[in-house]
Amino acid sequence: MERMHARSGHLPVMYRQVLDGLRVHGNGAYLDGTFGRGGHARGVLSQLQAGGRLLVMDKDPEAIAVAEREFGADPRVSIYRGSFAELAQWDATAAGLDGVLFDLGVSSPQLDVAERGFSFGKDGPLDMRMDPDSGVSAAQWLNTAAEKDIADVLWTYGEERQSRRIARAILARRAAAPLARTAELAELIAQAVPRGDQKIHPATRSFQAIRIFINRELADLETGLDAAMARLKPGGRLAVISFHSLEDRIVKQFIVRHSKAPPSNRRLPVEIAFTPTLLAIDGAQKADEDELAGNPRARSAVLRVAQKLEASA
Repeated sequence: MERMHARSGHLPVMYRQVLDGLRVHGNGAYLDGTFGRGGHARGVLSQLQAGGRLLVMDKDPEAIAVAEREFGADPRVSIYRGSFAELAQWDATAAGLDGVLFDLGVSSPQLDVAERGFSFGKDGPLDMRMDPDSGVSAAQWLNTAAEKDIADVLWTYGEERQSRRIARAILARRAAAPLARTAELAELIAQAVPRGDQKIHPATRSFQAIRIFINRELADLETGLDAAMARLKPGGRLAVISFHSLEDRIVKQFIVRHSKAPPSNRRLPVEIAFTPTLLAIDGAQKADEDELAGNPRARSAVLRVAQKLEASA
């Protein structure tokens, strides 16, 4: 979801590839599970006729406010505040969907507003919640969690090799005073982990890991993919943009699991029949050089598209 503002003249990440992948038709029903500031949603809506439907979701109340302001009066649009993990619980999806989009990660507005606490480059409250009205903040968790739990999160979700050292430093710091600011945490990590020849800031992986954990991003992704599969009509398309390997691995494995037979096991007396329910479309797609020149954040983006097969109806 690390994308630029469509209304400022910049298109969201992989805009054309997403719309081509969704293969929008005028009277179809499409769900954008990560509305953000609506760049992709506007593209879908521009191709819908009077009988088409656009369903938009987001955990972030600011994103929902934008959706209500810009699309609330359009009879083709329905809006839901919540995680895309809940999409199958939304009655508006019960009739089936012709396309589902997940644009994962953090949006540019979230990164750019210091008060949201997502970026170590902008000092602000250590929050990191996409939905600031639910769950615990990063500060609340870091100031109460066990050292082992903090280290495990940094390693599992950030692949941070110095996870134990950073966790020890966090506990030592909070013993003197609770952690409260993003700059404070970033400085603590930089002091605990020598930068060496790394090009990225020493806090990059830790901030990513804490954000993913606080927002249950990977668990929600797994649930959301299953929900999208359940709600897609035969012939419907799933499009997912990932921004790091942990997300992309989940998406890739989901598509493979539904599109390819598992390796045969000679120990089994009878081979288990496999019927594919998804068709992978075009493999892993990346942003082109023209897009990267205007939006460097797109460099890590990977788009995967799959189509639900008729046999899975």
